[in-house]
Amino acid sequence: MIIGVPKEIKNNENRVGVTPAGTMELVKNGHTVYVQQDAGLQSGFSDIEYVNAGGKILPTIEDVYHAAEMIIKVKEPIEPEYKLIKKDQLVFTYFHFASSEVLTKAMIDSGSVCVSYETVEDPDRSLPLLTPMSEVAGRMSIQQGAKYLEKPLKGRGILLGGVPGVAPAKVLVLGGGVVGTQSAKMAAGMGADVTILDISAKRMRYLDDVMPANVNTEYSNEYTIRKHIKTADLIIGGVLIPGAKAPKLITRDMLKEMRAGTVLVDVAVDQGGCFETTKATTHQDPVYIIDDVVHYSVANMPGAVPYTSTLALTNVTLPYALQLANKGWKRACAENEPLKKGLNVINGDIVYPAISEAFDLPLKDVDTYLK
Repeated sequence: MIIGVPKEIKNNENRVGVTPAGTMELVKNGHTVYVQQDAGLQSGFSDIEYVNAGGKILPTIEDVYHAAEMIIKVKEPIEPEYKLIKKDQLVFTYFHFASSEVLTKAMIDSGSVCVSYETVEDPDRSLPLLTPMSEVAGRMSIQQGAKYLEKPLKGRGILLGGVPGVAPAKVLVLGGGVVGTQSAKMAAGMGADVTILDISAKRMRYLDDVMPANVNTEYSNEYTIRKHIKTADLIIGGVLIPGAKAPKLITRDMLKEMRAGTVLVDVAVDQGGCFETTKATTHQDPVYIIDDVVHYSVANMPGAVPYTSTLALTNVTLPYALQLANKGWKRACAENEPLKKGLNVINGDIVYPAISEAFDLPLKDVDTYLK
């Protein structure tokens, strides 16, 4: 198969879809890998490294899309890429369709085959291709939150871990999944007073067992959220419904109950965000303020640490990419149930229920394509 790795063009997206090591494995399996010039540079990988791994360098993004049967990238295609995607072309990336009707309709119109990293789902309901980036984003949420709590950046002017004789900051984490676990771990390690809210008693029992003493769990509902936001200094939104829009757990009116300088970090922004006031921002312009509450909602947080993120991402995506390339997408998805759940849009048809529900668009049974 001919595989294309374009350079990411989303604002400050420094990751790349495949590392030189991943390129070598694809080439060893008999595939041709075209990498756009300088695609890996911001992640720490030179063109020479890709060439030495067996890849071939193409000068432009147009060349890569034109040549490839399968595109492997990191972020969802953005408007300049829509016209480059061809009918029947396999696109393997994060799509987060439920948060963008424009993107969804563009991919429908393209006639391409869209396999989304974030909806590949194991039997235990874990999301193996989302997990490493959720780990990165969860940990980064605390780094960023701690920074924006500083007074010059319009935060409350509070040190996350406090000092002897001065109480630490209070961190509220919405959701006890991968993002919530990693953010709570980081916040706790810095000495903060952490509360995790979740709706799964089983998950809370697990977190209660593994977390340090400065982390508490409570059942999540509107009453509990309203209670905690009055005293929280940093609030992390880490709630995910696979493939669907995130629930709005903090509404516009709740901002009035928060103290000035409270910081909200919405890690669920790719899926529409779990704060009603969330709007996607960029690393270049990451925050905005509403009712004296600082909002940080960068839609590609792991892009700020591209070396770590790219290695972690290729570690988990490569085995699936090899299956798609070695067998073709139909056979690969027919034989691999988790990968089959990654199919979102096929030749103009939506085949993933949550996307159909998000935009009230027709749904086609994915199995009709796999027979």
